[in-house]
Amino acid sequence: MAADRYDLIIRNAVIVDGTRAPRFEGEVGVRKGRIAKLGRGAGALRDAGADREIDAKGKVLAPGFIDAHTHDDRLLLSSPDMSAKVSQGVTTVVSGNCGVSLAPMVHKSGAVTPPLDLLDATGAWFRFPSFAAYFEELASKPAATNFAPMIGHTTLRVMSMDDVERPASAAEISRMRELAREAMSAGAIGVSTGTFYEPASAAPTAEIIEVCRPLTEFKGLYVTHMRDEAAKVMDSLDETFLIGRELGVKVVISHHKVAGTPNHGRSKETLAHISRHMATQPIGMDCYPYCASSTILTWSRVGPASKVLVTWSKPHPEFSGMELSVVAAKLGLSQEAAVAKLLPAGAIYFAMDENDVQRILSFEHTMVGSDGLPHDASPHPRLWGTFPRVLGHYSRDLGLFPLETAVHKMTGLTAATFGLTDRGVIREGAHADLTLFDPGQVAEAATFAKPIQAAHGIDAVIVSGEPVWENGAPTGARPGRRVGGMPRA
Repeated sequence: MAADRYDLIIRNAVIVDGTRAPRFEGEVGVRKGRIAKLGRGAGALRDAGADREIDAKGKVLAPGFIDAHTHDDRLLLSSPDMSAKVSQGVTTVVSGNCGVSLAPMVHKSGAVTPPLDLLDATGAWFRFPSFAAYFEELASKPAATNFAPMIGHTTLRVMSMDDVERPASAAEISRMRELAREAMSAGAIGVSTGTFYEPASAAPTAEIIEVCRPLTEFKGLYVTHMRDEAAKVMDSLDETFLIGRELGVKVVISHHKVAGTPNHGRSKETLAHISRHMATQPIGMDCYPYCASSTILTWSRVGPASKVLVTWSKPHPEFSGMELSVVAAKLGLSQEAAVAKLLPAGAIYFAMDENDVQRILSFEHTMVGSDGLPHDASPHPRLWGTFPRVLGHYSRDLGLFPLETAVHKMTGLTAATFGLTDRGVIREGAHADLTLFDPGQVAEAATFAKPIQAAHGIDAVIVSGEPVWENGAPTGARPGRRVGGMPRA
């Protein structure tokens, strides 16, 4: 009878398994952090016992959501309960995006170079000389979620160059390449770039290819916040595809969008172009389910936006959450002068069209990523609301796609894209990363006015068989571990 004893049994669930297969009634038995038994039909495990049981009647059991695009490098250490993520069903975060990673970086003095200040504006958290050192601390102080980390090209540039407003020299490229190799050897899953941002915009394509050579050796991913998501978006896509071909690796287009009123509707063009290239090389992409982006505040980014909200300001924290136009009026300055006075700062930019957002989100190969900025004083609501918004607003309320497709975009598709073995699916032998939610009630609570709010309808979140979120609060469990990469976790 020992074989019928489990650490945890989830009974009477409606199972959406992450593969896009039709939902079914079933029960799951968990043993030693894995799904030991998947029983189909009501009462399938009625003769089995467990140390703990959860009655999921009327609820959906899905694989734990995998956030395809995060900036949680520091959050894993500074807020290890990971409430912003586990409260919406996330069990694994892909970190180190947009060319920005916490390691390898040791900040010595002066201001932190934007956009690295999205992780820490003080510099105190930039204290890891290598990815191995970063991983050692995360292993000794685990978080509630798993993490799949990348090394950031912008971080490498800031660490290796005395002037980032020019192409790197041969010696600097060699230094960055060795740091990338060290990170990949330690277990990073890939290299990310953020050529949209000033510290990396001067890097030519050839520099990126040479810095990223270790990706070929370690079968890593090239993940990019492209140079341009507006007028030159097609050129940026072509550069991305070229880099992938030259290195012989999969590329992932981060938070795909077409920004600025003149570009509204161009997602038809970009998605057709992406589809054509998917036929000849491995390509992935993610997006977030909102019409507004969020990043550092600069005057050049204000122009294309219909509205701008200040998310944080180091010299003027009192203006967090306010519209830039209101801040300028309070200061008695032009908006351009107000921006200069607020820096360093962050902002939310309303510059996308809802039709493009829906078209990109519903594209067959699009994963879901929050791109949340956890250290903003008044963050974009995507930090707390992305995954329930897809389930509730887009899938249930608008009927953009079935629930099975919504879950697949957050689980099985993401795990396959990033090479996260035995994750993102409910099947025997897979890791017991699971999310239980009410399909009729699940919805985002976070808004632009009140962005820090836990989602509705998320009943329980389980990582490696341990509940990390129950009854609307973190449990205190910290079973998270590094996943993906070589050597495999």
